Amino acid sequence: MRIRIACLGAIALGLLAGAACADAFSDLAALPTFYTDAGMKTMKPMAGFKKAWFAMSKHDRVTMIKACNDPAMSKPHAQFCANVLALGGAN
Repeated sequence: MRIRIACLGAIALGLLAGAACADAFSDLAALPTFYTDAGMKTMKPMAGFKKAWFAMSKHDRVTMIKACNDPAMSKPHAQFCANVLALGGAN
């Protein structure tokens, strides 16, 4: 019985850790508004980026700033994070 409880606890901990490590950018529905194409390869110019940035909720902006301040998260999204951090002080 104790082994079963220990195994279930380990599984639960693994599921929680996996959710915590999820990419913050994939959770935001507003992310495509920063790009000109559906494949999200070409970013909008800064004026369009700024308009999309301020159209987002403050909670989503804070989430993006936190994700961009994490080196592991910002590396694959370098250009996006550069724009986010440039606008981040203007909340």
